[in-house]
Amino acid sequence: MSLNFHKRQRYFSIFTLDNIILSFLYHIIAKKINNMSEINKFHREITPLSKDDSFLVFDRVKDNFDFPIHYHPEYEINFIKNGKGVKRVVGDHIEEIDEIELVLVGPNLYHGWELHNCKSKKIHEITIQFHNNLFDNSLLSKRIMGSIKEMFNRSIHGILFSKKTANELTNRICQLSKLDGMDYFLEIISILQDMANSRNQKLLSTYTVDYDVFEDDDKMKLVYEYVQKYFSDKITLDDASEIAMMSPASFNRFIKKRTGKTFVNYLNDIRVGYAARWLVEKDLSISEIAFKSGFNNMANFNRIFKSIKNNTPSQYREEFHGIKRFL
Repeated sequence: MSLNFHKRQRYFSIFTLDNIILSFLYHIIAKKINNMSEINKFHREITPLSKDDSFLVFDRVKDNFDFPIHYHPEYEINFIKNGKGVKRVVGDHIEEIDEIELVLVGPNLYHGWELHNCKSKKIHEITIQFHNNLFDNSLLSKRIMGSIKEMFNRSIHGILFSKKTANELTNRICQLSKLDGMDYFLEIISILQDMANSRNQKLLSTYTVDYDVFEDDDKMKLVYEYVQKYFSDKITLDDASEIAMMSPASFNRFIKKRTGKTFVNYLNDIRVGYAARWLVEKDLSISEIAFKSGFNNMANFNRIFKSIKNNTPSQYREEFHGIKRFL
């Protein structure tokens, strides 16, 4: 009897432990699913990078952060100086930053910076963005690129670099927008290498967000290429659904599932993305940019632009009135 009792007790203990572990895993998964539903509310940014660009560098002094928490498929390096008290949000990580910081955010990881407790009126922010396929697998598989490849893999959590690294790279990052051509390209590679090899890196988000890259879907790719080519023209839901070989109703459900937006909102995102780039890059008037990006009504352009960028076109141009470089 005693032996059977101990056996039953042992089995009961194992069963109880298994239940505890399963319960713990269930709560983790449930929390993650809840967080994923929250993520759908975040803004999917269409960056000003075109397919022919390698890097985009924005260098500006500002007194506020007013862009909503967002995500995009591009990598982003964010350098901030004079930002003590600013709140950083990267995935599920939230923290008040110090005077200086350097962060790498991987593709589709939601992120944002908010003014929070910062009193500075001269926050120096430098943002570097580049396509997630700029360095393809054949290049990243080379031994010389090993440390950068590992850093990119870690960046799906967001990486905060040490103050020592940020201070050491400050002058070089600040000089980037003054370089041209291959010097510009090679210096960014060199900075990435130094970041990858630096000590005391800190992963920020405890989990990653596995957004589908909608351009890779065959039907979505056709629509994406069509919109990229004809966004300045009149495009209807019927036109796009015909490209995807679907009925308009089915197509609208399909694109809502793939992008979280209706087709009209998706198209407006693309158009505003181009408009934002031209506001920064070109000396065209705002009305010229509106019509060039596919809007035939200035009031409509201003309303849609502000709803997406949280600024009017003129405010946006003023905010990014600094050094900006496309390579």
